[in-house]
Amino acid sequence: MDAKTLEARARAEGTPVIESDTATFVWRGRGPICLQGDFQDWRGKPLPFKRVAPGLWARTLTLPADAYVEYALEDPRGQRVEDPLNRHPSDNGFGGINHSFHMPQARSSLPARHPRGAPRGRVTRHVVDTGDVDLPGQRRVYLYAPPTDAPVPLVVVYDGEDYLRRVRLPELVDTLVAEGRMRPVALALVCNGGETRSMEYACSEYTVGLLKWKVLPLARQKLSLVDERRSPGAHAVLGASLGGLMALYTGLRMPDVFGRVLSQSGAFTVEGHDFVVFDLARPPPRRPLDVWLDCGRFEGLLEGNRRIAPVLSEAGHQVELREYSGGHNYPAWREDLVHGLERHFPPLPAKRRESLRFSGR
Repeated sequence: MDAKTLEARARAEGTPVIESDTATFVWRGRGPICLQGDFQDWRGKPLPFKRVAPGLWARTLTLPADAYVEYALEDPRGQRVEDPLNRHPSDNGFGGINHSFHMPQARSSLPARHPRGAPRGRVTRHVVDTGDVDLPGQRRVYLYAPPTDAPVPLVVVYDGEDYLRRVRLPELVDTLVAEGRMRPVALALVCNGGETRSMEYACSEYTVGLLKWKVLPLARQKLSLVDERRSPGAHAVLGASLGGLMALYTGLRMPDVFGRVLSQSGAFTVEGHDFVVFDLARPPPRRPLDVWLDCGRFEGLLEGNRRIAPVLSEAGHQVELREYSGGHNYPAWREDLVHGLERHFPPLPAKRRESLRFSGR
């Protein structure tokens, strides 16, 4: 493709210009310019553009045909530069914006808009004191009550603010339930401690204590929940990255409560270091877990996920590992989480669905 045609397509279609399994990034302005993104797990040397015409620069990459990709442009000083031809910004979680795009065969698993007239659940904000469990200050917990009076399983969610704001998890659950793709569940979205997040999620007994002594009593008081004493392992725990590590650790430490684990891009191995979940996963369990893992093929964390899945399986746990063509970001996690929710909470039989009394909240 000649430079003039390339620039015309970039202005008409947006960047990158996609053909089959290639994506061509286009930049008009002073150069040189470089590219970083999911395709290199945001590591290593930025990829330089090539000058294709006076003031016009381009870089072509071959990518999986079903990929979702986030990227950023950088000037020679390593400063980010906005790509004015890309129309899909994405919050990167660090106070900045990435650009994003989908390759041609990327297929969304997300539900359509919430069906008109279908009931919705309710989200309430709560604060729990954490000083007596040796975590500083207070912690916000958002509770989602589904629109039914019947007792339901609970999903405890690490990094609750991100799953609330960026994944829009209550809205996602509402719509999946309304479409008959999963059964109703309640949510306890637990916010992290900010600067102490890494310590809290690195297989921390303090965080297990926070759930046991603060979050679960609050949820039992405010929500209509299945009694895990009568249905051991009825509840689930969800998290991403270090939160995904902590989700698996929580399930291994509290299997009578959390029999279902949803771990997204779990950081089970970091810089060659295996966390203690490998050791906890090896002995035959007193109560097997149902573990759902997902991880992007662009991520360095994928190797750790591939290694822990057979360890869990050989010990007697039920395990599914889903790999997708994407990176370490909330849009990818939101997209793939649908599969985990459908696995752990399949729709109820028709007669049981009809027996639920919806409150219309």
